[in-house]
Amino acid sequence: VKGLLNKLELPYRVLRLCGGDMGFTSALTFDFEVYSAAQKRWLECSSVSNFEAYQANRLKLRYKVDGKTQLLHTLNGSALALPRILAAILENNQTPEGIKIPKALVPYCGFETIS
Repeated sequence: VKGLLNKLELPYRVLRLCGGDMGFTSALTFDFEVYSAAQKRWLECSSVSNFEAYQANRLKLRYKVDGKTQLLHTLNGSALALPRILAAILENNQTPEGIKIPKALVPYCGFETIS
């Protein structure tokens, strides 16, 4: 997620959630937020969690190392919430000439500026 946000040239921050803010199945969760200039606040655009062996135990997902059976640890991560990312690109890339398209998107857009 950090790599995507860096390529999109967006201001972001990463929050490590405390136990009370995580789902009961999660052992560790990080939320990624982009800054909304229009709303003057940070908006969650992605969440990445480690469920350790919780899901693996219920699904009976195991592996062996040196003949010893162990439970897998499972991870969950959303890439990016597209509406919030699009809004952040539009809000954070305004110039006198128009809206500057991040360099990583120019090959897909076919233009560098929305005027």
